Amino acid sequence: MILVQNKPNVLFWLTGVYNCDNIDKEYRIINRNKEVKSFMTNRERENATLSFQKPDIRGSVQETFLPWPLTIERFRKEGLPDSIADGASDTVRDPNIPVLDTERYLNVAWGEGVMKFETYMGFDAVRRIRFKLPFRVFDEKVLEETDEYTIFIDKVGRQKKKHKNSGLVEDYREVVICAEDWERLKEYSEKLLEKYYTDENIVRAYGPLREGQERGDYSVRMNIEGFFWTPRELLGIEPHLYAFYDCPELIHDINEYILNIYLEKLTKVLEVLPVDVAYFNEDLSGKTGPMISPDIFDEFVGSYYKRLIPVLKSKGIRHMLVDTDGDFKKLIPNFIKAGVEGFVPMDVNAGMDIVAIREEFPRLKFIGAFNKLCIAEGKQSIDKEFERIMPVIRQGGYIPCTDHQVAPSTSLDDYRYYIMKLKEAMEQCGADL
Repeated sequence: MILVQNKPNVLFWLTGVYNCDNIDKEYRIINRNKEVKSFMTNRERENATLSFQKPDIRGSVQETFLPWPLTIERFRKEGLPDSIADGASDTVRDPNIPVLDTERYLNVAWGEGVMKFETYMGFDAVRRIRFKLPFRVFDEKVLEETDEYTIFIDKVGRQKKKHKNSGLVEDYREVVICAEDWERLKEYSEKLLEKYYTDENIVRAYGPLREGQERGDYSVRMNIEGFFWTPRELLGIEPHLYAFYDCPELIHDINEYILNIYLEKLTKVLEVLPVDVAYFNEDLSGKTGPMISPDIFDEFVGSYYKRLIPVLKSKGIRHMLVDTDGDFKKLIPNFIKAGVEGFVPMDVNAGMDIVAIREEFPRLKFIGAFNKLCIAEGKQSIDKEFERIMPVIRQGGYIPCTDHQVAPSTSLDDYRYYIMKLKEAMEQCGADL
């Protein structure tokens, strides 16, 4: 005999032999051992959690970002199987996962290994992917070598200098130091767009994920490079900040070019695979606040969001977030005005108090905000941190997880305890709705 409960909370009993696989996915089953099984898919659960709805049984249980390689290596020593540890980070690829020649641009394969690790640990399945800007992908190459140092180009085009005696690696030259550099980089980019970002390649790279997503086996999460992040990566931190005043036309030209790539190529990806959660990499704030003023944000970042986000939403993206570390409270109204729906990871140690921010902005969506350092401090600290964020869990629109990657100071046992308590906490998801 099996108890089945449907969404209107109507209870009835089934007797005799029953094939549970035939029950509609919106039902849940309580078996003889009182174990609750949900028939809301991973994708449905994530959407309900972030959409301020009360999910069936519990809210979505996920991790914020892919694992830190050093943390994975500690977990491996503490019992994580090699078959799971291999490929759990984008820096270590599982050799059993096939890779297309377009992978470095249409970045997909690495997400399989990360999802394998996360589901092994007990998280809901999330398939992580990237869309890389072509001018941010380079072959690593040695330019000069002496007995004392090596000068080389790294994978994003920056020139680095490695001192052989100390092992110190320092910046030697940024990718762009003048407008002429940017023009040459655009020429390089155009060749890559023509060669690799074809409709056929986009379908080959992203298309195989569509079936599993439609079944609800996993949700799809994509990160893309933002309009503050990318110029900063090209020019370097200090030159970038000066450039807003000294050469604003260069910043606008870079961001206009990025926008056009997204409108022409990223939209093609979304037609093949409508992403569930997407977020801009930005990192435009530090512990003492944003690195730019609201006016600078509106002109050089927000104006491009306003033109892009409605198009991305029309192509199927359900939740549009921004990833920035640090204290960005001052810019939240500007983000909202530009079309951003929420934030990740909500850096606790920079003073981002999710409870206070939700009181001021009740419809903001969040992923993250659990102080990662508490996990390494043990069970009592973990319990206390869940008590702190519980009011927001009960309000919905929030997937609690670490406020960045889990630190290598964390033991595998404490991480497993954290995941167990996370599942318990998410039974309260949307309780106050």
